[in-house]
Amino acid sequence: MKLLLPLFPADTKLISASLGVYEQEGIVQHIVNGLPVYAHNKEDLNAFRFITSNFIHQGLCRKIDVQRCFHLSEDSVQRSYNKFTKEGVDAFFGADGRKGKAYKITGTKRENIQQKLNSGQSVNSIAKEENVAESAIRYGIKQGYLKKRTLLSTLQSCCGCQ
Repeated sequence: MKLLLPLFPADTKLISASLGVYEQEGIVQHIVNGLPVYAHNKEDLNAFRFITSNFIHQGLCRKIDVQRCFHLSEDSVQRSYNKFTKEGVDAFFGADGRKGKAYKITGTKRENIQQKLNSGQSVNSIAKEENVAESAIRYGIKQGYLKKRTLLSTLQSCCGCQ
């Protein structure tokens, strides 16, 4: 029986002895022993981080191999690998739970801020009292879950005019 060596395309960059990567027409191909196993768009960082962390976890390469091949920092590779081992695939491809919501302004804190806005208190002073960023309150107003009292609405409620 003849021993078959892994054959890699000419422009393949080797990560380890059995693992290589190359790009063709904007698609990055990851090859193990000459066979393609993963492919992703070259701008897709989450897929790249998942794939390299998976290779490290499977023992196909070491963290230092990934660092040297792609010129990454040690911390970057370690963060991705920790994310992979603790949270799995969802850490890279799952829904972003914080999107569209200021996490510090929920529940009673939101009610307190809204009461202070209703009384005409400034956003800056509310932010200092409630220990949140002023930008978080302004974001809440922009998104519509907080309402800032305007001068016109203050006059209308005061004078009773429409």
